[in-house]
Amino acid sequence: MIPLSSTLEARQQAFTDSRDWLEQHQFSLGGNWDYTNGSFDRALDNENKVWLRLPFQVTNGNVVDVTADTNAIITLGTPYVLRHEYQEGNDPEASARVVGALFDQFQAPSNPDAHIDPRWIDKAKQVLAEVEKLFPQ
Repeated sequence: MIPLSSTLEARQQAFTDSRDWLEQHQFSLGGNWDYTNGSFDRALDNENKVWLRLPFQVTNGNVVDVTADTNAIITLGTPYVLRHEYQEGNDPEASARVVGALFDQFQAPSNPDAHIDPRWIDKAKQVLAEVEKLFPQ
């Protein structure tokens, strides 16, 4: 994980405004969100292993349904670049389970904090600069 300084850090804004605008710029709500925090993520590579992440904290209200309008206000945190390494091929510890398959569809990264090539850091800085320039006031 490589933190990046940004003018977006500590910015407060409506959750739905941020979500809608960032989705138009290839970000999606990260799967790790809950009522009080989460992140907006954008893949930097075609394999979806290197990501630019914009974390946030809910400072007023809460996020119950990410697809609905909400009155929640969020504060953006320090953006960072991260890279996940996944085991290629079949998972040797996998077992067939009908109910579990509904919940455990994706394998966890074998190394969630893998080395990040400098070219991805440069690309993340470029994307972040574009987002900072265009982000609604």
